[in-house]
Amino acid sequence: MTKISPFDPADHLNSEETIAEYLTAALEESDPDVFLMAVRDVARAKGMAQLAKDTGLGRESLYKALSPGAKPRYDTVLKLLNALGVKLQVEAV
Repeated sequence: MTKISPFDPADHLNSEETIAEYLTAALEESDPDVFLMAVRDVARAKGMAQLAKDTGLGRESLYKALSPGAKPRYDTVLKLLNALGVKLQVEAV
């Protein structure tokens, strides 16, 4: 019998380029929860404790801000992205 383990994107987010591509793809979705979940995946890949330290936010606050349905403040999102080593970029459609 073959065992299949659940896919965890955090296991594959091991370079800044991969992280940037993953978050860019998430931003292309119309559902904002997709982006928050992608940021949460990256945060788990980098380590929530380290991210909390780098952003000055508590771990509980991070989990709350990145939960489905959350409406994190813009400055919180910028702190998170900065600590993750990525930035948002706007381009013409």
